[in-house]
Amino acid sequence: MRSIWMTQAEPKEHPRLQEDIETGAVVIGGGMTGVLTAHFLRQKGIETVIVEADRIDSGQTGRTTAKITLQHGLIYHRLMQRDEAAARQYAQANAHAVEEYRRMARDIDCDWADCNAWLYAQQETEPLQREYEAACRLGIDAELACPDELPFDTAAGLRFGGQARFHLVKFLRAVAQPLCIYENTPAVSVEQNRVVTPQGSVTARHIIFACHFPFVNIPGYFFARMHQERSYVIALENAAPLHDMYLGVDGEKLSLRPYGNLLLFGGGGHRSGENSTGGRYGMLRAKAQEYWPHSSEAVRWSAQDCMSQDGVPFIGPFSPSRPDWYVATGFQKWGMTTAMTAAMLLSDQIAGIENPASGVFSPQRFAVAASAKKMAEDAAQSVKGLSRQVFGLPRGTVENLPIGHGGIVEVAGQKVGVYKDEQGAIHTVSARCPHLGCQLEWNPDEKSWDCPCHGSRFDFRGRRLDGPAQTDLDMQSQ
Repeated sequence: MRSIWMTQAEPKEHPRLQEDIETGAVVIGGGMTGVLTAHFLRQKGIETVIVEADRIDSGQTGRTTAKITLQHGLIYHRLMQRDEAAARQYAQANAHAVEEYRRMARDIDCDWADCNAWLYAQQETEPLQREYEAACRLGIDAELACPDELPFDTAAGLRFGGQARFHLVKFLRAVAQPLCIYENTPAVSVEQNRVVTPQGSVTARHIIFACHFPFVNIPGYFFARMHQERSYVIALENAAPLHDMYLGVDGEKLSLRPYGNLLLFGGGGHRSGENSTGGRYGMLRAKAQEYWPHSSEAVRWSAQDCMSQDGVPFIGPFSPSRPDWYVATGFQKWGMTTAMTAAMLLSDQIAGIENPASGVFSPQRFAVAASAKKMAEDAAQSVKGLSRQVFGLPRGTVENLPIGHGGIVEVAGQKVGVYKDEQGAIHTVSARCPHLGCQLEWNPDEKSWDCPCHGSRFDFRGRRLDGPAQTDLDMQSQ
């Protein structure tokens, strides 16, 4: 489903790569991270090419709520507990990102609006108190107060001043305009300093993976250090107007931000592949009717985020064995600000410029205390997904599957994924994710097959929607 951003800006088409070329740097991925990285490399005099599998804003960038903020949930207290220097690097890097967006937006018509970013609690106040104290120690403009424009009661609120919101697609397309971009050009493989695509290749000194989830498993092993989570948004008409941006830290953890005469109302997050009962959009609609009885839904969409085990993105060299490969991934749910942070950091590293944020975001870090629990959880999730494929029993038959539903069933002695559409037609696909073989799960809210191990997604016909899988699902004969 297309987001509000993708329906309100006319795209410029870029050509498909159809020959072998050479350049200084090649960026895989045409989202905000890829475009900004190419922008800064170009400013530093490094010839750069972007290869994008679809359109430049068609991935996760186009599905964000476009908050520009260094307020990233309850992160600063957690970072301070581990390493105050790292917490300071993280805060300063994201503060610089907010200001760079602000500087660039002065010359771009992108519906820029300065505002506050709030965290709110409906139950316990202590987490916000701790986060406030950490923010103050780091020099962040923060204040404890109860927000007064929300339609429900809160126990506490934490305000960060000097944040912003914008129309991300208008901004991205303006920045992309002078860049060398090839659309509909998926990277099929990467071989040393060469990116191979279906009809041509790009040879470059530097290769940057800005494609959300790196599709190269080894080296790097990012599939073992991250998982993915989905969240849902509905854009409401006739809801009470808001000025600031909000995110709950307990309860339903609802997200709110205005855009024009719309209110973007989000929540219902879950680990990818763990939504067999559905109802995420239904929950948001029910809450919308409770808080704004006269509101109506204009559009809805969902997004997917890579979650690192220690809560900090991976930005920097891909692996010691690949010194000219770079990566930006694991943005948690803060893709806009982190995209700018990544672009500034990576372009500095490639140009040989020292950047003080290199350490906190280094992909080579391994914080045992912060990562051990999450690593165990992610490993257990992968084992569970593989076990479903090998040992799990089919859950029904095609005949018993209701109209408009999907599920794992047995057909001719094999477990397969089956969706029965509203006309009763049967769509059968392999239940095995082509990435690393985990059993897929049906997501009724999106009518998609989602991988609970690493987050790959496919539509009901088996067409790839999200990586790290690189191919569609095998179709199964009836």
